[in-house]
Amino acid sequence: MTKFKSVKLGAMVSAVAIAFSAFQLIGAESTVHAATSYYVSTSGSDSNSGTSTGSAFKTLQKAANTANAGDNVFVMAGTYNQKLKITKSGTSSSPITFQNYNNGAVVIDGNNLSVSGREGLVHMANVSNIKVKGFEIRNFKTTSSGAVPVGIALEGSGSNIELRNNNVNNIKNTASSSRNAHGISVYGTKTTPWSNITIDGNTLSNLVLGSSESLVLNGNVDGFSITNNIVRDNDNIGIDIIGFEQTAPSGYDQARNGVIRGNSISNIAVQNNPAYDSDCYCAGGIYVDGGKNVVIEQNRSFNNDMGIELASEWDGGSTSNITVRNNLVYNNRYTGIAIGGYDTQRGSTVDSKIVNNTLYNNDTVGNNGGQLLIQFDTQNNIIKNNIMVASSSKILIQNQFTENTGNIVNNNLFYGVGGTSGLKWVWKNVSYTSFSSYKSATGNDASSLLTNPLLVSPTTNFTLGSGSPAINAGSTDTAIIGALDLAGNARVQGGTVDIGAYEKQ
Repeated sequence: MTKFKSVKLGAMVSAVAIAFSAFQLIGAESTVHAATSYYVSTSGSDSNSGTSTGSAFKTLQKAANTANAGDNVFVMAGTYNQKLKITKSGTSSSPITFQNYNNGAVVIDGNNLSVSGREGLVHMANVSNIKVKGFEIRNFKTTSSGAVPVGIALEGSGSNIELRNNNVNNIKNTASSSRNAHGISVYGTKTTPWSNITIDGNTLSNLVLGSSESLVLNGNVDGFSITNNIVRDNDNIGIDIIGFEQTAPSGYDQARNGVIRGNSISNIAVQNNPAYDSDCYCAGGIYVDGGKNVVIEQNRSFNNDMGIELASEWDGGSTSNITVRNNLVYNNRYTGIAIGGYDTQRGSTVDSKIVNNTLYNNDTVGNNGGQLLIQFDTQNNIIKNNIMVASSSKILIQNQFTENTGNIVNNNLFYGVGGTSGLKWVWKNVSYTSFSSYKSATGNDASSLLTNPLLVSPTTNFTLGSGSPAINAGSTDTAIIGALDLAGNARVQGGTVDIGAYEKQ
């Protein structure tokens, strides 16, 4: 509240000044908006006030058009065959919140609704300070190659957006060719970025995506948190952080400065997706394609085409300063973790760290991807403290490019599901079946181990058993290994660190 000093005229205070000040105070107070709760019900009416459950609006859009900064929109249980376009912003201290009322089952259903361009069933463009929580968002579909249905879409720019505990499913593009769709998308298309984006606790499933991604941040996005989501059973990439696709003006076109933590990504595959060849195993659970300054930690990526991929599909564009740590990556079809461009026409992966991950039984289809796939133009990356257990393909590391330089590989533990016999390391297109000859010829893994990691139960429990040689055998570089292991326990105990995603308790 503004305070006014009295005006002293000689020894007297002017009554006029006091009266004027009081008028100003009353006027200032009247401009403050008192937060209001609005309600939406399938049995409501848009001619109602919307301010009580008994006088609820009928449509989501009426509530969105009415709500102002600080207001809450509570949607009562039921199915709403409606789109929701959020065009008004809150403030940093008074966001606008849209959520299910009293934890009820609220479905926003796109069945038989048209899709225009890239459009979200819940759509935000150039807004800030919005929260969307607790909805099931489903059945937004098209057969048009020119349309891109999205469960929740952010377009343009803005800040302070929270998407929490939503269930996005059955978003589909089934066009015969050139099909695209997303579960959740954030497209930063301006010189001002999307910033402080929180995507937490959502489930994204049964999505038909064509050439696109389940959850994507693309273009000018600066500052994000993607945490505790379940992404499963979709026909293309799980989580993708993208740069250089000409989404934003030049110089701004790179998603950056974020964390991907605590997510579960599974059954991500393109084998039934007509946008890809039938023999392509190229959908990553987590993919950074041209992004920078991202921490990927404490995730589980399994039964996908690829577990985690750091690459750049754009010649001259680099994926840079990515830290992949304390993740469990297993039973993926082509490879566990991949870095670098998939051919010599792609961009590079530089200055990134792959530390304290457990990679188990990846390359299940025998496509020579191994546990770690080092592709074209990788420079100055650190690969340490990882457990790698080869599948029946026997390949641990696959690096077929002589151009790769400056990569540091050490303090890892190698093994195979069938033991140590026949294991293979491929480095700069030379294949080694002897651990000692591999180390001698490449200079890699001087302090690494070839032995059984003694995991408790590799099919269900990947923690270290008693007496595991991985215990206290890692490089204690606190600048890159992170504070916590996959289970949330202290990463460094007794001044030492274990190899793999879990620290032995």
